[in-house]
Amino acid sequence: MIEFAALTGPLPKLGVVVVALFAAGTLLLHDRRKRALAMLGALVLSPVLLLSDIWDSPQLRLVHRHPLVALVGAVIAIALLAAVARVIARHPGVLAPLAVLALPFRVPIQAGGTTSNLLVPLYLVVAAGALAWIVPALRAPPESDPTIPHDDGSGGWAIWVERLLALYVVLYGVQAIYSSSFETALQQMVFFYVPFTVLYRLLRGLRWTPEMIGFCLRLTVALALIFSAIGFVEYATKSIILNSKLVVANDLHTYFTVNSVFFDPDIFGRYLALVMILLAVVLLYDRPQREQVATIVVLAILWVGLLLTLSRSSLGALLVGLAVLAALRWKPSRALVVAVVVIALGALAVAATPRTFGLNQGLNGASSGRGGLVSGGLSLFADRPVWGWGSGSFVKEYRAHHRATATTLSASHTIPVTVGAEQGLIGEITYVALVISALICLLRRARGDPIRSAIGAAFAALVFHTLLYADFLEDPVTWALLGVGVSLAVSPLPAAVRRESGGVRARFRTSSAASTTAP
Repeated sequence: MIEFAALTGPLPKLGVVVVALFAAGTLLLHDRRKRALAMLGALVLSPVLLLSDIWDSPQLRLVHRHPLVALVGAVIAIALLAAVARVIARHPGVLAPLAVLALPFRVPIQAGGTTSNLLVPLYLVVAAGALAWIVPALRAPPESDPTIPHDDGSGGWAIWVERLLALYVVLYGVQAIYSSSFETALQQMVFFYVPFTVLYRLLRGLRWTPEMIGFCLRLTVALALIFSAIGFVEYATKSIILNSKLVVANDLHTYFTVNSVFFDPDIFGRYLALVMILLAVVLLYDRPQREQVATIVVLAILWVGLLLTLSRSSLGALLVGLAVLAALRWKPSRALVVAVVVIALGALAVAATPRTFGLNQGLNGASSGRGGLVSGGLSLFADRPVWGWGSGSFVKEYRAHHRATATTLSASHTIPVTVGAEQGLIGEITYVALVISALICLLRRARGDPIRSAIGAAFAALVFHTLLYADFLEDPVTWALLGVGVSLAVSPLPAAVRRESGGVRARFRTSSAASTTAP
C-alpha cells in the first residue's frame, strides 16, 4: 500500500521514461540475455506504473476493501499466464495463431477516470510469449541474436525501422514529462507501446514458413467472416451489441451503421479492409480455379460487411491497398489504369447517392467534424512547432484552446496532425522517417512475392487509414504487420517455395525447429 502511495510526484514520470528505454532495449539489444532483461523490466514496470496511476480510483475499491480476494484473483491470473507460457514454450508455433486470434478483441475497462477498450486477450498472449522466451534466454550463455539484421543490403532498412520504432517510443516517454495529460501518456505507454513492442519482437523472431502464414491467413479470414455475420445480424435487427454512443448516433440518422464486436465502425471497417487486401492476393497469382472461386465468394461477403460500416476511410484504405497489390503484380501503368477506373466508379456512386455518404453536409459535416479537429491541431502545432504540447495532450489542449468544442471530441483523427501537435517537429520527423523506412523495407524486392506483396499493401492501406482516422502505433495490427513483414524482408522465402505455396496454401505445423527462432 505504502509503496504505491509513494509513487507520486516525479517518480511516475521517471518511470515512464525508464519503461520506454526498456522497450527500446527490447528492439535494439543484440545480446539475448540483455534483451531478455530489458523485456522483463518493461513487463514488470508497466503494471507498477499503471497501479500508481489508478491506485486511488474507484476501479480498485475491491482491492482496498477485500485484499484477500484480490490476491486470489492475482494468483489465478498468474497461474493462467504460466499455463499459456508453458504451452508456447513447448510448441512455439502456436504463438502466431494465438496472436491472430487475440488481435481484434477489446474489453472496456475504466482506468484513470476514463473508459478504455483494452486488448486484454492480446496482453495475455504477449506476456505468456515473452515469459516463454525470457526464461530460457536468461539461462543460456550470452550470445548475439541471429535474427538481428545486418546492413548488408537486405536488412539495412529493417535496422532503421527498429531504430526509429525505438526512438519514437523513447521520445513519447520523454515528452510525457511536460505533458498536461501525463495520465493519458502513461496509459498509452503501458497499454499500447510497451506490449506492442514486445509483440513485434516476438513475431519478428518467428520463422514465417508458408505453412504458418497460410494457417494464420485462414484463421484471420474465418474471424472476419464471423464478425461480418454479426454485423449482418445487427443490420437486420437494427440493434448494436456494443457502444451505446453508436446506438444514439444511429437513432439520430436515417442510415444505420454496424460495428460487430468492435466499438467503432471505422475500426471494424479497417479490419475488414486489411483482411480483404491480404486475401485479394490469391486472385492475382496462378491458383486453382476452385480456390479462386472460393476467394471471390469470401471477398463478396466481406465487401458487404465493409459497406455496412459506412466507413469512408476504410473504403479508401481498401483502394490504396489494392492499388499497391496491382502495382507489385503488373506494370505500374496498368495498375494506374485500374485505379483510375475504380476511382471513377466510386465517384459515380458517391455522386448518385451523396446523402448515403453524408456529403450533403459539407466537408466538415461529412467527416463528423474532423475538419475542425485538423485545423485546431495545426493551430496547436503552430504555437509550439519544435517540441509540441507533450505526449497524449491533444484532447486537453484542443479543448483548452477551443472552449466551445463539444466534450465528445477526441484526437484529430489525422495521425500526422496529432503527432505534430503533441510532439512537434521532433516527433513529426521521427514519424515520417518511420513510415518511409517501413514502406521501403516491406515493399523493396516484393514484386513477384505474393506474401510480401500482401503484407506491404496491407501496411500501406493502414497508413492511409490513419491519415483519415486515428491509431497508428496504438493499433497492434501495425506492429504485427511490421513484425511479419520485416522478418520476411530480412529472410525471404526461396522463390521455389513462394511459387509452390502461392503465399496462402499450405498446412500449419507447430514444430519449433521448423517454425521459430529466438526473438
